[in-house]
Amino acid sequence: MIYFYRILLKIHTTYQEFIQHIYLQICLAKGLKVGKNVRFVEVPQFGTEPFLIEIGDESTFSNNVRFVNHDGGQNALHFMEKYKDVRTFGRIKIGKQCFIGADCTIMPGVEMQDNCVLGAGSILTTSMKKGSVYAGIPAKFICTIEDYGDKLLANNLLYPRELEKDRPKLEAYIKNNLPQTYKPVK
Repeated sequence: MIYFYRILLKIHTTYQEFIQHIYLQICLAKGLKVGKNVRFVEVPQFGTEPFLIEIGDESTFSNNVRFVNHDGGQNALHFMEKYKDVRTFGRIKIGKQCFIGADCTIMPGVEMQDNCVLGAGSILTTSMKKGSVYAGIPAKFICTIEDYGDKLLANNLLYPRELEKDRPKLEAYIKNNLPQTYKPVK
């Protein structure tokens, strides 16, 4: 039974990757700009105007990231004469070497400058300065990229780099050596 499950999972994964590849190619054909060495854990949802989006080199996107490049709320106003022609669009620019966490939404008209981190689950409604970390709903400034790096170093788990070539051994090392500490209650 487990063998059958693994086969189904592989077929499903391959199908999903194929669909995402086709979707990305369609968005690129429509004018989406993607730099070199951009990594997608999962291809984002680029909205109906991918030509308004630009992504810099070496940026990384986690799963379930969504771009919103127009304001659909205006549809509630079109029955009013004064607002019948309201249309709102916004460009979105992601700089070089940025990271966007899982389940983020990026709203129209914002720019993430280079070396930024957007925390998981955030909704970005404002632009981010170079080297900044934002998180929340709406996303707000948390710290600089250097402060973030220092926090990570303070909780770093060092392991022998050669284990990266053998995933099962790396996972066993992490499982056996990761301290049993948790964040305090606030």
